[in-house]
Amino acid sequence: MEIFLKIHQDLPRESPGGNEYTRQALQMILPLVEPNILDIGCGPGEQTLELARLTDGKIIAVDTHQPYLDYLQTQAFQAGFSDRITCLNQSMLELYLFEQESFDLIWAAGSIYIIGFEEGLRQWNPLLKQRRYLIANELVWLKPNPPTEIQAFWQREYPAMKTLEKICQLIPECGYDLLSSFTLPQQAWWNYYLPLEARINSLYPLYKNDPKALVILANEQHEIEMYRKYNSWYGYHFFVMQKGSN
Repeated sequence: MEIFLKIHQDLPRESPGGNEYTRQALQMILPLVEPNILDIGCGPGEQTLELARLTDGKIIAVDTHQPYLDYLQTQAFQAGFSDRITCLNQSMLELYLFEQESFDLIWAAGSIYIIGFEEGLRQWNPLLKQRRYLIANELVWLKPNPPTEIQAFWQREYPAMKTLEKICQLIPECGYDLLSSFTLPQQAWWNYYLPLEARINSLYPLYKNDPKALVILANEQHEIEMYRKYNSWYGYHFFVMQKGSN
């Protein structure tokens, strides 16, 4: 855990993305007036702050890693959003504590995999007001029959990973209409991977005599190399969904 925190501490983000993609996704729904927003698995909160800039709503940002929440709270204060962003140390597995039909928008960027895409859609549906929105992104296979090396890698790291077509089939089954979707471009991945790679390289000398730490560093670097080699086969895909009328 110590080396993991050393690797990820104070990185600008914890998954592929960027403010431009937050804006792109939000533009795919009707404008919301003073919405109640739930940002699930907010991490350091880059997208939380962007949602605050793009809307006039109140945002509850939940995560289980308190340092992320502390960082976001500080950033929210500095940006003048303290009255609109509430940080809550809360597991996404316990969101039933919120009242049903209390949110206009649920946002889950780079986090829904923790609970599982289908399970997240089903559990969070009751929290949305009628005909309101859930925006999430998910790691998907973009093409069939991926090479053995990358297929084996993701089978180890995320065995629940599905094809884009399969995810699109699940959405109506879980009570939503799919309004729009798009795949994050490579730049979104490098927004995450380049700072991560720089951090990994800076830590190698510090842990050169620690075999266990070196294995963890090598594993993190290996994920980056897999993306360099196979990025045409998989990607993060944004799904913009509206709660169904039934």
